[in-house]
Order: sequence, then structure tokens, then C-alpha cells
Amino acid sequence: MSFGLALAAAGFLVLSHKPRAHSFQKRVNPIDGLTYVWIPAGAFQMGCSPGDNECDGDEQPAKQVTIAKGFWLGESEVPQAAYEKVTGNNPSHFGSYFRGDNRPVEKVTWDEAGAYCGAIGGRLPTEAEWEYAVRAGTKGARYGELDRVAWYERNSGASTHPVKQKDPNAWGLYDMLGNVLEWVEDPYPGTEAHARMLRGGSWLDDARTVRSSDRIGVSPSFRDDHVGFRCAWESAPTQ
Repeated sequence: MSFGLALAAAGFLVLSHKPRAHSFQKRVNPIDGLTYVWIPAGAFQMGCSPGDNECDGDEQPAKQVTIAKGFWLGESEVPQAAYEKVTGNNPSHFGSYFRGDNRPVEKVTWDEAGAYCGAIGGRLPTEAEWEYAVRAGTKGARYGELDRVAWYERNSGASTHPVKQKDPNAWGLYDMLGNVLEWVEDPYPGTEAHARMLRGGSWLDDARTVRSSDRIGVSPSFRDDHVGFRCAWESAPTQ
């Protein structure tokens, strides 16, 4: 049985897509109803991009990293409707224009994000997986022209926006930059207080933060209206 047929037999809707230089598969998770994209194994340069003069010290020096195993990653940030479906709760900015089924859920802590991913059979992506996926084979500071790929301080109108409104990267992932910051699994290096990392920039951030290599370390209990997440997994979950 082919890989695609095996996924279909397990209850996943498998879709084949062929963008410019990369073929990838998608599947729909039966628990949260969201689409996930297959990210193949490979290697990349992690950290400050060549020619990027906005890098902070924690982005340097760049290093070669190998992703030994492929994984599935959320096509978009987790939207509010999916989060409420799985958890019965929507912590997003109360009583304001941030509310909306297709807007990314925000005001979630690192533990809450991880609990959601666990409930659907997955986990938070590692920092290396996240950066490998955002770059999708590109080597620059961003995977496209900023206003075309991201909601950030200059074009957001001071709010989040429904997911998947901007151009995706070459691997079919939306909002990897901008809209909301995204939790990753790893601790922020060199911190005794076990800070965790946020990646990708948000609607609130200036262009300097909305880069593929930018890193932010905060307490895992941090919650704010510009912090969300997406999930990863290696294999099909069971219902």
C-alpha cells in the first residue's frame, strides 16, 4: 500500500500539491480538523541569514543543522475555532475585534500550547524544525516580500487577521512570519529560569523582528494577544 493510501485508510484526507520547486503532501487531522503539511528531512543553515544586518547576538554564529526525520507541521497557526473545539475554551483577547473563528488563537502559554498539541496527537515543533520549515529552502532573512507574506506592525491595523490570507512559503505554510508569535519546544539558551522561545514575529512587531532567524525568550507562563502556536507530529494520531 502506498504512503498516501495508508494515510487515507487511517482516516486522513490526503491532498497532493506541486508548487514551483517542491512537491508536498497535506493531510487533515480528524481531531482538530486542521490541515498539516509534510516537511521532508534535510539540512539547512540555522541562524543569521547571509547579508542580514539586523541579526542579534543570539542568532550568531549561523550553523549547519540536519533535520534527520521528516515531520508534519500545521499549515497555519491554530485558529480560535479549532482551539475551542479541542479544549472547550477560547482565551483570545476578550470582547474585542480579535475574536473570530479563523483568527489565530492567542493569549496561550507554552504549557497550554503544548497541551493542545498533545491532545491532537502531536507536539510543539522544535526550534530547528520551525526554522527549517519557515525557510523552506530559502536562505534570506524572509521567504518573500514582507508585505506579501506577513501581518506586522505596518500593515496589521493593530490586530490579528484570519489565517492563510497572506502568501505561503514554498512548502505551503502560511503565516510563518507575522500575525502571532509562535511557541517552540526548546528552552531559550543560557537562561537559568527555563525561559522558552517564541519565533516569527507578530502583528505587533516591527519588520526587524519578523525574520526567519529572530528569537525571543520569555517565561513559559507568558501570555499576550500576539502569542500563538502551531503543532507538529511524526505519525498519524489515533482518535
